[in-house]
Amino acid sequence: MRLSASDIARFTGGMLVVPPAHEESLVAGFTWDSRQVQPGCLYVALPGERHDGFDFCINALDAGAACLLVMRSPDEALTLCAQRSGAAIVCVEDTFTAFTDLAAAWRSRLSGSVIAITGSSGKTTTKNLVRDVLARAGSVVATQGNQNNELGVPATLLRAEEDTQFVVVEMGMRGRGQIESLCRFVRPDMALVTNVGESHIELLGSRDGIARAKAEIIAGVKANTGIAFINASDDFASMLPAYGSADERGVEILFFDGSGKEPASYAAQDGIEVPSTFASDIELDEAGCARFTLHTPTGTASVHLALAGLHNVHNATAAAAVGSQVGLSASVIVDALEKATSLDGRGRVVRTASGVVVVDDAYNANPDSMKASLGSFAAMHFAGRHIAVLGDMGELGDTAEEAHARIGSLVASLPIDLIICVGSLACGIARAAVAAGMPEDAAICVTDASAALDQVVSLVNAGDGILVKASHSVGLEAVVKGLVK
Repeated sequence: MRLSASDIARFTGGMLVVPPAHEESLVAGFTWDSRQVQPGCLYVALPGERHDGFDFCINALDAGAACLLVMRSPDEALTLCAQRSGAAIVCVEDTFTAFTDLAAAWRSRLSGSVIAITGSSGKTTTKNLVRDVLARAGSVVATQGNQNNELGVPATLLRAEEDTQFVVVEMGMRGRGQIESLCRFVRPDMALVTNVGESHIELLGSRDGIARAKAEIIAGVKANTGIAFINASDDFASMLPAYGSADERGVEILFFDGSGKEPASYAAQDGIEVPSTFASDIELDEAGCARFTLHTPTGTASVHLALAGLHNVHNATAAAAVGSQVGLSASVIVDALEKATSLDGRGRVVRTASGVVVVDDAYNANPDSMKASLGSFAAMHFAGRHIAVLGDMGELGDTAEEAHARIGSLVASLPIDLIICVGSLACGIARAAVAAGMPEDAAICVTDASAALDQVVSLVNAGDGILVKASHSVGLEAVVKGLVK
């Protein structure tokens, strides 16, 4: 973002209460954290539960901020400080709203393509893969980490330059209308839905409700020129285009598939066309990483991912679908996919000095991602045992007990030797696993992450493999850190 203080005031509907020393100077970049101010940037004074960003305006000016975006009139001390440093102050009614308005205005100046991504699971990994693939075609800005909410989405747009060729925006969702609201200012050229699962079912009531909320991203794509990528193997693949009014708005639907299913079998299914990008001949190596043949409209090539898990075949084919749409050859796409590695908490494999293999999938969990992670973990080869540390899955509402029980039944059917279940809901996993035939002494329940770590440390041997997975609120990253130490 590079804008004058006058532009910032105009785009946000604010008042330029303190003009800059040099009207022609541009404000470059932004932050809402006074500790991260860079010289010449915009400091957005956001109110918070614990701290009010307005209280740190002088700190921001001292660090070199060129403009302050505030929602209270500056007092004499702040005004004098801004004037001494040559900085501007723009006063608005609400800094959150103003920040979004600023992103909406900046979006109009972007000349490249904007790709929006949502889904119940796999959003962040798919976003990273799309970013890495598109980097082979031009300059890319993508959502940092999982900053996919009402603050992170506008921030992604504002980090792009006017001539950035691709902007990849991850969109989270906690209720109906949220993605629609984000799309109003993101105005994506392309949209991608990874899948429709059970995450947030507590808020939306059913998977159908979740599908309709996810489909808002399709409805938000530019009419007549927009493209939406949909996972053909998802239960709601045939419904998403209708839920997103794709036909009425002239949005092109392109299907991808990482299941290994024969593409021609989709031809007979109402509402699903033969996937244009798909995987075949899928197999896992001893580390649980997939080898497969990737088929795209721009060619076919063999792939060997460094990411563990069959679910990453879906994520990879999704990214390949986007890459082929912008004209990249299959070989170029594959080169990008094979260089991708896992992030902390998202399937990262760590080999400790004591000879234990830790699969760190502790960042988050829902029934679909838990099922995928367990299946991939069970397929991995270890000299010792398969041990799974599983915590509560949150935001499942009335379906929570049943969802955890289903995971327990799944565990009992897999070659997993021991489970340590963390939290009251996760203990339902242990009970269901025992009911399905797992030995009672192989299913342990504990109350928190600290107790889980104590149990693991007392039981683990060199050569064992340990999967750690739960919703973020359970805090199982502490188990990973303890094991890695």
